[in-house]
Amino acid sequence: MNLELLESFGQNFPEDFDGTLDCISLAVTCQFNRRGMLLAVGCNDGRVVIWDFLTRGIAKIITAHAHPVCSISWSRNGHKLLSASTDNNVCVWDVLSGDCEARYRFPAPVLKVQFNPRDSDQFLVCPMKHAPVLVKSDGTYNVLSLEEDSDLNIVATFDRRGCHIYSGNARGRVLVVSSSDLKVIASFKVTLGTGSSTAIKSIEFQRRGECFLVNTADRIIRVYDCGEVLACGVEGEPEPIQKLQDLVNRTPWKKCVFSGDGEFIVAGSARQHALYIWERCTGSLVKILHGTRGELLLDVVWHPVRPIISSISSGVVSVWAQNQVENWSAFAPDFKELDENVEYEERESEFDIEDEDKEVEPTQGSDEEDVDVDVTAVDRVPAFCSSDEEEEDRAALSFLPVAPDIEDPEELPWTHEMSAPDVITNENNKRPSPGGDKPNSAKKKKPKTHDINLNDAPSDEIHPLLGPSRVSNTSNPSNTSTNESKSKKKNQTGNNSRSKSHHKTKSSPYHRS
Repeated sequence: MNLELLESFGQNFPEDFDGTLDCISLAVTCQFNRRGMLLAVGCNDGRVVIWDFLTRGIAKIITAHAHPVCSISWSRNGHKLLSASTDNNVCVWDVLSGDCEARYRFPAPVLKVQFNPRDSDQFLVCPMKHAPVLVKSDGTYNVLSLEEDSDLNIVATFDRRGCHIYSGNARGRVLVVSSSDLKVIASFKVTLGTGSSTAIKSIEFQRRGECFLVNTADRIIRVYDCGEVLACGVEGEPEPIQKLQDLVNRTPWKKCVFSGDGEFIVAGSARQHALYIWERCTGSLVKILHGTRGELLLDVVWHPVRPIISSISSGVVSVWAQNQVENWSAFAPDFKELDENVEYEERESEFDIEDEDKEVEPTQGSDEEDVDVDVTAVDRVPAFCSSDEEEEDRAALSFLPVAPDIEDPEELPWTHEMSAPDVITNENNKRPSPGGDKPNSAKKKKPKTHDINLNDAPSDEIHPLLGPSRVSNTSNPSNTSTNESKSKKKNQTGNNSRSKSHHKTKSSPYHRS
């Protein structure tokens, strides 16, 4: 894929609905890898479905948890996947093999997990009503320091390079902590015009650049400059460089993210399946993408490289992209597109061996004859490299191998070629194991389990994804399973009607505010 040819001179944001991804079970959260080749989707049955986004096919299914997956994060090179479930477990997975490398048990529900952008052996965990926890792969962990009057409803995230951790609470306080020694470097408070504070719902960083956005409860998206925030220090008062909001409907936002190039910001409505896209340079609302009415939005992600958005509502992953118009005349200058059949007029010299009417081409000079073309060097793709990197990461995972489906493997001819006496034995005349010299190599290794003990952690809290309806059914596990099966059938029947309604929304024009 040549990314330079994909860059258009016009608008660089999605315009229309481009289909859905059927994950068999209900989707809850999704995340692109760093190159945008793979899309990991966490489902309500505990599985993680990895899609090959170029072919729009399922590349791998990992049976990760027994409860719904609530958060997903990719490592920088794409070889590891971090998942969190509503049963308070966090797991690290090997994407190629699908094996679990480590499991971490938390006493409280986990709301968000994130790998360090530059260190795959370190990740950040945000437990419910507790300070964020910085965990290493060996099980050691550190709890981020909080202020004395800090609220326990905290959201946290790494910055673009993993050097700092930005956290925000329900009182509008934002703390910047160094990820190496956990010292507070800067802090400020998001206030309204009257001087009162507002709760911080999420913090998202730009993939390219030094800006980050803060989604607050007052329904305003504020964009800050990292350099200005760090320069103000502790108890600083940095001013937002941009404020975005829906002035007409006063829409609250479920999730807000930057585009891959940082030129646009998309915000998902918390009331309905609607995506609002702003252009950063002008601050104007350029597009509103409407999904099916009556559905609530769960998650929104923007493709790291291309103008594509993936959103989740009612357990289905929707894809939004640009309208691709085929221009066949671009392949040949003398090609003409016809609306109807036209009688072809053959030229007199069209099928001659030597074209007599052909113009004489000028002969090339001596400077143009000997030109060395380097066909071995591979130029780096700027979209895949950060500003502080000179070369691409050659070990990054871009695609997953897919094994062919064999219906009757016992009827294949090569299975009968080797008989029992012909099997080669080892030195001790013992029959070799299927995995080779190691007898237990075919068996999956049990992952290391680490218990994270947090003081004053609310162990009796219920995860927000489970809802209050689950509380009454937890005493009887049979009721829980029957209710889940009934809701699954309802959602499966609803998906069939939803696909028809999506085609209706595709033909209808979008409303612009």
